[in-house]
Amino acid sequence: MRIAVFISIFLALHLLLNFYIGLRAWQALEYASSVRPYFVAAFIFTVFSYVIGELLEAKAPSILSDVLVWIGAFWFAYMAYFFLSLVVIDFVRLVQHFTHVLPSPTPADYARFKFYGGLTLVAFLSVIMVIGYYNATHIRTKSLSFAIDKPAAHDSLRIVAMSDMHLGTIIGRGRLRTMIDSVNALKPDIVLLLGDEIDGSPKPVIAKGLGELFDTIHSTYGVYSITGNHEYIGNADRSVEYLGEHHVHWLRDSSFEVEGVILVGREDRSMRKPDGKGRKEIGEIMHGIDLSKPVILMDHQPFHLEEAEHAGVDLQLSGHTHHAQIWPFNYITQAVYELSWGYKMRGKTHYYVSCGVGTWGPPVRIGSYSEIMEITLNFRH
Repeated sequence: MRIAVFISIFLALHLLLNFYIGLRAWQALEYASSVRPYFVAAFIFTVFSYVIGELLEAKAPSILSDVLVWIGAFWFAYMAYFFLSLVVIDFVRLVQHFTHVLPSPTPADYARFKFYGGLTLVAFLSVIMVIGYYNATHIRTKSLSFAIDKPAAHDSLRIVAMSDMHLGTIIGRGRLRTMIDSVNALKPDIVLLLGDEIDGSPKPVIAKGLGELFDTIHSTYGVYSITGNHEYIGNADRSVEYLGEHHVHWLRDSSFEVEGVILVGREDRSMRKPDGKGRKEIGEIMHGIDLSKPVILMDHQPFHLEEAEHAGVDLQLSGHTHHAQIWPFNYITQAVYELSWGYKMRGKTHYYVSCGVGTWGPPVRIGSYSEIMEITLNFRH
């Protein structure tokens, strides 16, 4: 029901925004009216390409579904910036209507201005898309070091963590290979995956054999993962089963000790059991855990950070936010989350929220970049 409501709201907003953009583009084509029928056909195709591609992919992934999803995914980014640009333009038009502070062109000049202004906007946003795609596909390493006043089996532990891989149609074999090469270059003691490994349906991931690339991760003590909301948008149990066949160990409201360090993994907060109940409370998961040992909590969505502090967690790692992925929507995530991206400390608990290594929807990042975390934990001797 929650997914159905989300999809309904999403489609309604999608149609409303595109009607606004399409109407204004139609008006801008007054100077080249012969192009209008071709524009309408291309616009409708573009607007519905992502939805159609996803529906085809759910039945059977193919080249056609891939192409449609790619077109639709890029359109999400264009759509966002076209909408923001048109809001600004229409605000200026409204001010001009009442104040006449700008020169008033003839109807012919105004039609020509709208047409060439529209072409300029398309060209400018296309440059932004190229920059955004570069930001999304070129991974940066965020190096972090934390001192934890507890003993462990060794003086330090080198963690490499990734969040929000979103494997599927957009992020396939090539991108995953780049991620894993970046991880292996850091020679991790342990690898932590912080949720949204799979972007909904596991079908395209399985069809492309992406799981076998996880077998190539070089980690002394293994690879550990938690679920994110996108695993539950698709088939979480099948996703877990599939990556589990490729040496990914899942922590689902459970804990595991590695070299004197306790890993705690929470189910995503969107998880619902058949009886309608959600995930376990953090106190229930950590019941009986020896808090004299270092405790790392993996929780995909960074809500209620105080829970980890009160539970005696030393380090919480999260993702999910993408830092909105596209500026200026990061101001929304900053308002929603106590920590949208970066580091914070509460009491004795360290927090780091990643903006993600992959992307959801548009394969672009404006105002952020794709990252993996190289975390060194130094323990008390």
